[in-house]
Amino acid sequence: MRRRRWIACLAGAMMLLTAAVGCSQKQPDELDLEAKASFDFLWEQTNREEGSEGYGLTRDRYPGNPNIASTAATGFALTAIPIGVENGWISREEGYDRANRTLDTLLRMEHEHGFFYHFVNIDTGKREWNSEISSIDTGLLMNGVLTAGQYFGGDVQKKSEQLYERVEWPWFVDKGKNQFYMAYSPERGFQGHWDFYAEQLSLYVLAAGSPTHPIDVYDGFTRHKASYKNSEPFIHSWFGSLFTHQFSHAWVDFRGLVDRDGVDWFNNSVVASQASRQFAIDLSEKFKGVGEQSWGFTASDSPAGYNGLLGSPPSGYDNAAHQADGTVPPAGALGSVVFTPEESIEALKYFLTVPDLSGEYGLKDAFNLNADWVGPDYIGIDKGITLLMAANYRDETVWNMFMKVPYVKKGLEALQFKNK
Repeated sequence: MRRRRWIACLAGAMMLLTAAVGCSQKQPDELDLEAKASFDFLWEQTNREEGSEGYGLTRDRYPGNPNIASTAATGFALTAIPIGVENGWISREEGYDRANRTLDTLLRMEHEHGFFYHFVNIDTGKREWNSEISSIDTGLLMNGVLTAGQYFGGDVQKKSEQLYERVEWPWFVDKGKNQFYMAYSPERGFQGHWDFYAEQLSLYVLAAGSPTHPIDVYDGFTRHKASYKNSEPFIHSWFGSLFTHQFSHAWVDFRGLVDRDGVDWFNNSVVASQASRQFAIDLSEKFKGVGEQSWGFTASDSPAGYNGLLGSPPSGYDNAAHQADGTVPPAGALGSVVFTPEESIEALKYFLTVPDLSGEYGLKDAFNLNADWVGPDYIGIDKGITLLMAANYRDETVWNMFMKVPYVKKGLEALQFKNK
């Protein structure tokens, strides 16, 4: 994969720009710098302790709950490693070693039929908070596992295939409903269903492409179309949280593809992002710090604590499922940069002016100017979606890797995706 221009040299290194380092004359812009800061979080807030049982696991948040890692954040971090190599932020040797030993940790960790617990102790890899075995978090982890394997080859690829091939996708399916369950715990059994559109699209691709346990349950979830004001109708998620239109797209390049029912998921996310921005504009007189340059309502921390209901219409069946309290998570707009590049970058420029919102790892999770509140934490999946989408926007880095994975190609073919 070709090396690209991102921040191989930074401001103040103008004398080196003519050296043979592959660095362009362009100084790093706001998106470059936020991407690098997001990478730094995923690289540095990962267990790097030699001999640790949790080596390679990535913190769910920082500085809050420093002992807790999440499998989803680890999936984003595994994907970040090749991005770091491609941009000269780390060496290929450093990246290979980190990925290789992270996969060793995952191969040792407790699992159920190949599925992982959502939250684990960063030092031991053991279950924390009586958290659930999670289908979506395992899926996001597998996206990262396969990306690293495709990029590095060798033992990393072999171990990535071991992890992927042992996932028994049919075990996590309610056969009567033809739907993935959301969660499983030893105490309560299976819980919840992926019965409505959300962030789970890549699960179907991974499951259909499995060489050991393939299954097609792609038709099992509801595609409910609605519009916001003058937008074209689009398939929305229950709470209207913008991340649901982003996470699978960070790896699967849906551009130019339609599914067997003719759905263009990429364009669907474009419309959803535009509608979310318009909703923020419409709330600009109600909430301070919300508007055309400050948008992207999605699940995040808030002045009242974590709120997974934050979103924008359409939501539910009657537009009453979402909540909006003036809290803006920067990752909402930044995770849409491939869908709404100009609007997302303008939002980034505004976010950088908000007092105390930026720190050592770039933008923090969320802010609410109405409540005079800035969240103290960086969230792993926020930094992950920001970095991956920025990389795809700049040079399609993640898409180019993930779409070459044979299992991904097989999964898309099995689900009958085709070029428009």
